[in-house]
Amino acid sequence: MRVVIAEDNALLREGLILLLHSVGHEVVAAVGTGPQVLPALLAHRPDVAVLDVRMPPGFRDEGLRAALAARARFPDLPVLVLSQYVEETYATELLGGGVRGVGYLLKDRVGRVDEFLDALDRVAAGGTALDPEVVTELLAARRDDPLDALTPREREVLHLMAQGRDNATIAAAMVITERAVSKHIGNVFLKLGLPAGDSGHRRVLAVLSYLGKREAR
Repeated sequence: MRVVIAEDNALLREGLILLLHSVGHEVVAAVGTGPQVLPALLAHRPDVAVLDVRMPPGFRDEGLRAALAARARFPDLPVLVLSQYVEETYATELLGGGVRGVGYLLKDRVGRVDEFLDALDRVAAGGTALDPEVVTELLAARRDDPLDALTPREREVLHLMAQGRDNATIAAAMVITERAVSKHIGNVFLKLGLPAGDSGHRRVLAVLSYLGKREAR
């Protein structure tokens, strides 16, 4: 897998390079400032990009803006965004539109090597990987809407779906049967007004698209 890394923290950047090399991936570029990101993505067209949200010189949203600009030209470019904190606006903007191959993880998750590598693989394959805390923030931001009708179990299923988990993984995490998971998912789709026929990544993207919508209040 060919990877571009954009991270201003030199220690974390070098750590990611070593980690990815150790599992057989090729880091084709590793940059540390915002203006370097888009040229690196356009020049190398990686299998996946790992990008920090806030980078020099402004430390605002340089990494995310570069990711969005690159995806505007190459919609299939998989992007895994890293952030120190849950930044709801940035997560919403990245996830808006129901695109494939997106992830948003908190940097603490990188320290959990297996989880990070699993997320990277899923995003590179066109799937989704959303940090549980990001899901929580997006859910909390939507009040007085159909989400309020979900039961605690259905909300738990929704969290796991939004992370990109399949039915078997959800069943194992919740210690219930896959049949029960399917029933909960059906209820979630019904209450949120989403297409019941969606399956696999499409159902996850439908949920992410729903969570990412921002309505003027």
